Amino acid sequence: MPSDYLPLLILFAIAAIIAAVMVGGSWLLGPKRPTPAKESSYECGITPVGSARERFPVHFYLTAMLFIIFDVEIAFLYPFFVALRDMPDDVRSFAIGVVGVFTLLLLVSFLYEWRKGALDWEDPVESRRLKPAPQPTVEKPEPVAALTGESR
Repeated sequence: MPSDYLPLLILFAIAAIIAAVMVGGSWLLGPKRPTPAKESSYECGITPVGSARERFPVHFYLTAMLFIIFDVEIAFLYPFFVALRDMPDDVRSFAIGVVGVFTLLLLVSFLYEWRKGALDWEDPVESRRLKPAPQPTVEKPEPVAALTGESR
């Protein structure tokens, strides 16, 4: 039984050796003359401005995670329906019921996230930030003619 895994072990060993040779070779043969230009981060030809350690809105990560979750769940449906053709009738009806429950849970979770505002692209914190109260406008009294020296 362990001999069945020998080709897999050989494959992993070869991959590890190739990776070590590539990394070690580039470290040994590569030039070692650092300059400030070489040490700076490359931003698509644009000179970097500011720190790379600034805060990044979590909303981008949330959107990416939600996309991955729903994309993977939907991707599981295609192979299921391909395999559904070859199932016996009694198993097929049970499998369709299971996928129906799965799809219903997927729809409920999508509606929950939509209702919670996870799919809104605006800044979710913006509405909760404290804004200064509007200052009341003070009406200026009109100058009295006697005080200003004007006559009628």
